[in-house]
Amino acid sequence: MTPGIGRIVHYVSYGTPGGEYGKACRAAIITEVDSEDTVGLCVLNPTGLFLNRGVRQHELPPPGKILPGELAEHRGGTWHWPERA
Repeated sequence: MTPGIGRIVHYVSYGTPGGEYGKACRAAIITEVDSEDTVGLCVLNPTGLFLNRGVRQHELPPPGKILPGELAEHRGGTWHWPERA
């Protein structure tokens, strides 16, 4: 899929350094496209909006195809396409 302005994606928050809050997946709207994998986002948090530029994409392999040593969850500070239900 190609990112475009107005498309809905998921943003993964970093969480807090002390671990009080873990990473969380949030709804986000693409506000600008820098390249095929780097975009600007308006992140929709329960407590307000967060604007971020230069956010890189991080997609995972399909379930059941993750190889040993590969990440099994999205990195904080990245975006990805919503999982299909």
